[in-house]
Amino acid sequence: MKPATVTLAMTGASGAPYALRLFECLLRDGIRVQFITSQPGQIVLGMETDLKLTGAPQKMRQRLAAHFDAKPELVEVYAKDQWTAPPASGSSVADAMVVCPCSMGSLAAIAAGTSENLIHRAADVAIKEHKPLILVPRETPFSAIHLDNMLRLARLGVVILPPNPGFYHGVSSVAELVDFVVARILDRLGIDNDLSPRWGSDDRE
Repeated sequence: MKPATVTLAMTGASGAPYALRLFECLLRDGIRVQFITSQPGQIVLGMETDLKLTGAPQKMRQRLAAHFDAKPELVEVYAKDQWTAPPASGSSVADAMVVCPCSMGSLAAIAAGTSENLIHRAADVAIKEHKPLILVPRETPFSAIHLDNMLRLARLGVVILPPNPGFYHGVSSVAELVDFVVARILDRLGIDNDLSPRWGSDDRE
């Protein structure tokens, strides 16, 4: 079933365009987004896109709603140390969670269950409540430590979805590479989309 609410977390790994495109697609489909970003995530966002997020969560919420031209009620923003936020509790957990991009530090903290901030805690809640959790790890090459952490999470049912775009459909822009990955995320969330041509479709011709 298509989720009504998705927690979208952004950490300090490279890949901010994936997060913004996913954010845009969720809002466009009328899905409520609970957004959490770490301070490194904010820095990377400013480096890789034209969107600058600073100030209190309420200010970020207004900035994001305006950026996406979205209904304000579809956007919620929480600080990484806001322990009273809904994503911190299983009693009000979102239908699904995506960490995009996911740094290796955040992935390790989620695998260890340390809940050092709201991002880690929200992921921990998603796991214990058996809600879909998708991690988009942006690192290369992976070390044995990274792979061990991913395997541990995969065995718990977490979806490990590295941003590895395909080229079989023909690529003419970076935006198409971003859409390929975001389409795979939306697929795992059960959200219909036509962001990228499907294998075997006439769109490749």
